[in-house]
Amino acid sequence: MAQTNSVKIVEAIQVTPSSNLPKSANEFTLPLTFFDILWFKFAPVDCLYFFQLTDSTSTPSYFYSEMLPKLNQSLSLTLNDYFPLTGYLKWPSDSPKPLISYTPNNGISLTVAECNYVENFVSLFSNQMHKAKGLTPLVPELISSEDEAEIMSLQITFFPHQGFCLAARFHHAAIDGKTAIMFIMSWAYLCKNGGNGNDQLDSVYLSRMTTIARNLKVMQKIDSVSDDLVLATFEFRQEDIKNLRHHALSELDKAKQDNIQFHHHYLSTFVLTLAYTVTCLVKTKGDEDRNVIIALSADCRARLDPPIPITYFGNCIMAFESCPEKARNFMDEKAGFGFAVEMVNDLVRQVKNGILKGAEEKFVEAHRENSQIISVAGSPKLNFYGCDFGWGKAKKVEILSIVGSGAVSMTESRDGSGGVEIADV
Repeated sequence: MAQTNSVKIVEAIQVTPSSNLPKSANEFTLPLTFFDILWFKFAPVDCLYFFQLTDSTSTPSYFYSEMLPKLNQSLSLTLNDYFPLTGYLKWPSDSPKPLISYTPNNGISLTVAECNYVENFVSLFSNQMHKAKGLTPLVPELISSEDEAEIMSLQITFFPHQGFCLAARFHHAAIDGKTAIMFIMSWAYLCKNGGNGNDQLDSVYLSRMTTIARNLKVMQKIDSVSDDLVLATFEFRQEDIKNLRHHALSELDKAKQDNIQFHHHYLSTFVLTLAYTVTCLVKTKGDEDRNVIIALSADCRARLDPPIPITYFGNCIMAFESCPEKARNFMDEKAGFGFAVEMVNDLVRQVKNGILKGAEEKFVEAHRENSQIISVAGSPKLNFYGCDFGWGKAKKVEILSIVGSGAVSMTESRDGSGGVEIADV
């Protein structure tokens, strides 16, 4: 067994779909849309699920003889409905844009590993600060070259007598978070229960991303994580959100008294928690004169005309950015939070005014220079904690790809109480 950073690699295999269709070399292709191309330059997304096991299910003998075969078999079944995930991202010389290429012979990379270096497995899924670098050996490599790149890879790391971590790394140019989580949820269900008009934007985005050329090699960002970086999760419970809403209304009412005109506000859980998080992150950096930009992405599936099915494969999210604002506006003790609420509301209004309105103007990056950009990975609506492979729901979900990106991750509360978990580096 190979060993890397105290994690022993037990085996690396290719899991193929279990379909009875004859294997062949016939190639199927799926062209990327402008929704996909929008995320072409982004580093892979890394999502880690931590599962705690009971005394009887956490033994090595049970894991290797019962659990691992079941995970492999159900993965093979799931791939019957997710054939493109087994393929590669390519950009043929005779194609005007990249595409997904796959054949019935393709499989998805699965690494099986074992880890004994964490004395207290529970510390990995607590909300306390922990070093980000300690999680990097749990994430699989996404094989890529200048000519092609894997779409998704998986790693299952077993912690004897404690639990296991399921890590998925996927290429953002091929799928978004909703598609990835639908795949994980489908895999979990089969493991537990068994079972047998906008194309012109393609060229607009490609022309603006001059640095990508035809090189499909992905940036393995987490391989160079500093030993000083720590991850921490902050939970907003329903009572916290209620207090934030009261605080926001108080600041906005004061602004009206001072004849400052604001629009109608969406004081949703998302708006309140993101605005508060942004306010805190801006204050921690000081420097009142720097610019601050808030960025988020919105699911377009139900917002297109006509709407597309929720089972749509690939990316179907659009990015939105605020105009830059000076940090001092967020640092005001009496009105800073209200200012952040207004700024996030402007982004929400952009989404509601038309998901594709102004789409041609994306990737105009001149105003982003020397700015603190705070973006959001994930969403409380994606149901990260909904998957159960048969041994209980995840104790913690970590989006490790926020490291070094300036993003915070956002998921629903793991206890199902309607709160929100926000992780930051």
